[in-house]
This record gives sequence, structure tokens and C-alpha cells, in this order.
Amino acid sequence: FLTNMKLSATAVLLALGLTGGAAFVPASLSSRSATTSLNVATGKKPWTPDSWTQDDYVAKQMPVYESQEEVDDAIGKLNKKAPLVFAGEVRRLTEQLARVSQGQGFVLMGGDCAESFKEFNVNHIRDTFRVMMQMALVMTFGGSMPVVKIGRMAGQFAKPRSAPEEMIDGVTLPSYRGDNVNREEFTAEARRNDPSLMVAAYDQSAQTLNILRAFSTGGFADMSRLQAWNLDFVEGTDEGSRYRKLAEKVDESLRFMKAIGIDTSSPDFSSVDFYTGHECLLLPYEQALTREDSITGKYYGLSTHLLWVGERTRDLDSAHLEFVRGVDNPLGVKISDKCTQDELIQTIETMNPQNIPGKLSIIVRMGAEKLRENLPGLIRAVQREGKSVVWISDPVHGNTRSTADGFKTRDFDAIRAELRAFFDVHDEMGSHPGGMHLEMTGDAVTECTGGVAGVTDETLKENYVTACDPRLNGIQALELAFLVAERMRARTGLPPL
Repeated sequence: FLTNMKLSATAVLLALGLTGGAAFVPASLSSRSATTSLNVATGKKPWTPDSWTQDDYVAKQMPVYESQEEVDDAIGKLNKKAPLVFAGEVRRLTEQLARVSQGQGFVLMGGDCAESFKEFNVNHIRDTFRVMMQMALVMTFGGSMPVVKIGRMAGQFAKPRSAPEEMIDGVTLPSYRGDNVNREEFTAEARRNDPSLMVAAYDQSAQTLNILRAFSTGGFADMSRLQAWNLDFVEGTDEGSRYRKLAEKVDESLRFMKAIGIDTSSPDFSSVDFYTGHECLLLPYEQALTREDSITGKYYGLSTHLLWVGERTRDLDSAHLEFVRGVDNPLGVKISDKCTQDELIQTIETMNPQNIPGKLSIIVRMGAEKLRENLPGLIRAVQREGKSVVWISDPVHGNTRSTADGFKTRDFDAIRAELRAFFDVHDEMGSHPGGMHLEMTGDAVTECTGGVAGVTDETLKENYVTACDPRLNGIQALELAFLVAERMRARTGLPPL
């Protein structure tokens, strides 16, 4: 169903802030004739999978590689790899997001801050999947609304950095940019940007997707097993008890449906749609996995189902915005309080020029106070221009702090406050709060303080294992799910759970 798009040997990637064409020019792609004409009204040039490399665009947050030969070899191998996801799956996600944009659903996005090679194992994936299933059940039953489930998995390796280098004990080395770029250990060898890690990341992503597909369609997601989704370390907590009581209500409903002749063993009850998404950061990798659909003739970024552009790479002249505007995936863009109304509208028109419902999600990360101040104007601008978007709250990224002991953490109270502010603003504006985006894990980590989990600054060290930013654990994530469910019920006039 898909035609493999050949990606040529590549030049050494650019340093932070250099223009695209000056640093990444795949020679043979210049002869490719396929184009996608988009954004003609705004003067944009026709799109090709490599048009982001032109001098018109600035490619930030890209690693510099020492060896052209190593880059060529890695990209050549990725060109020959099978797509990680398929165009039909991507189209199905867009359809589901379209319903969310019209107020008929809610998006749950969750997973690791950055995936790592050393943490990869089936149990880790299973437990994160399991807590997301719990959260989705709570929100679906509580809010009487379908939940679209998207894991930050199978590709969420690369991370933007605030500085290209870091210094420890007087030694300066390149910053750690994620396991698909370099390694975390603070040595010159580990911090060398290694193109072969892109291939290793692809291989791990393929395994992760196989595991997720098995869990979502192979019986683990069966509604009759919903009591088994409760994680062991959550079971004895208040949130575990709330989940167990809710699961009993769902069990009772299932028994009733079965009694009146509804087949509860059908795929509608025994499997779920589970999608993946990651930040579109490492553009050579994304380009290598971009393929043309032989049925529609459209290009899809088949490294994942949904791609988002981050706050640091969403400039209107960015190479990242240029790349994503031509792929037919559903897209996201993260915005902070720095985003103006005009800038947001221009970004929407670049990423979704045809205003297709479900195509674009606006992922808001501001902190509660700044969100209450800035989000109403942004929503008003979108409403005035008649743009179709899904509004999603990312309540974690705007609430990061460092403790006296040097641990980077996030306070649950601040996360909860931003999520409440997100719902409050949408209530005031008459718009739909369409989703929640969390850095979280099913593991019993101690990386974010507060909540019923009771993590404090002093106990962070007990199980602080993140390779990047702090994550909510299963108890904290489930607590937020109950908060969302209650707000969804209140919006529809239902009594509290």
C-alpha cells in the first residue's frame, strides 16, 4: 500500500540556529519531482519531503555530526526500513480527532519525557499502557465521552536543549539530546552525536509498537479485565480504591448488557484503538520515514501517527514547521504564553491551510496564572477566524522547578491548578477542552512531588530515575484522570462520581 520514498546520502547536520540548506542538503533529493502544493495563498513554495532543507528555513535544535559517511550509512538503512505505522491508521486517528474538535471526545496523551534504550522492557511499556487504560476508563465512564488514547511512545527519544553544551566540574561536553542522538553518560565518547543511534531508535520503536498492538488487540484491553488494570502499587491507595469502585460499576453495566443480549466479547469490548505520537525534532529521521501513499498519492510521516512541533522549534520560518505542513498526519503544536494571537493564526494557517477538522491540536503549556491571562485571547482569535482545532492542556511543562538538592521536579498542586484553569477558561469561552498531555509512567517513580502519592522534596531520591524531565507516577496520573472526569461530568450536568 505504500511506496518507499528513497532518501539520499545526507550532509552533516547543522549547528544550532543555522539555516536548513546550509547544513542538510541530500543531493539526490534535488531531482525528485513529487511535490505537494500547500499554502499557495500565503506565498509558500510547493512542498517536498526535503523542502525544509532550503535556505529559507531555520532548523533549530539539530545535532552536528562529525562523519558524513556515518550519516549516509544510517539514512540509507532507514530508507530501506518498513514504515512503523500505516496510512490507514493515521487517517483513522484524524477522523477521531475531528470528532474531538467538534466537542465529541477527549484526548489522553501520555508517556515518558524521553524514551531510553536502558529502560526498554515489556513490563515498562505494559504498566504505562495499563495506567493509561485506567485513566481512559475513568474519563470515558465519568464524562460519558469517548477518549482518544495516544502514547508518547515508540519514537519519543530526542529532546530539545536550552544550551548545546553543559559543564560539570569544569569539564564541558555536548548536551545530552536523547538516545537517538547521543548517550547520557558524561564522557566525550558517550556525548558524541552518533547517527547509528537513529537506526537503533527505529528498531526499538518497532518492538514497542509490536508490544502495544499486542496489548491493545490481543485481550489485555478486554473490558472484562478492567479490574486487572489496577497497578500493584496503586491498589492500596485512595485512588486505587476509587478506581476499583468505578470498575465495579462498569462490571455491573457489562453484566446488564450481556443479560439483554449484547455480545460483550466483540472487538468493541475486547480491543482498543491506541495510537502513538512524538515531537518532530530530528528531521533527517522523520524525512527518511516519510512515504507516499500509493492509494491517495499523499505523503505521510510514518514514524508515528501524530507529530507535534515544540515550543522551541515552532517559529514561522522554522524547518520543522515547513516539514510538517506537507505530511498528511494529524499534527500538534505546543504554545506558551509567548505566543501572540497573530502568531497562532499564522501557525494554524501554515500547518492546516485547508482547515481540516482533526488535523491540528494546540497543546497549551503556560502555568495556571499565565494560562488564565493569555488563553482567552488565543481562543477568541481562533473562534473569530473560524479555525478548527483541538485544544489540549499540557499542565506539566510550565511547572518545572529545582529543589535545594538539585532535583528537577514538578509539584502536583501546580499541575492540577493549571488543568483546572484550562477547564475554567474553556467554560468561560464556550469552547471545548479537548485533551490532556502528560509526561507520566506506570512505574512507581518519585519524580513529581505532591498528590495522594505523598512524594516530597526529601523523598524524591527514593526512585528518581528519569533520563530527562520528571514524570508523574501511576497514582498521580490516575488522580488527574478523576479530576478531568469530574469536570467533564459537570459540563454535561451529570452528578459527581
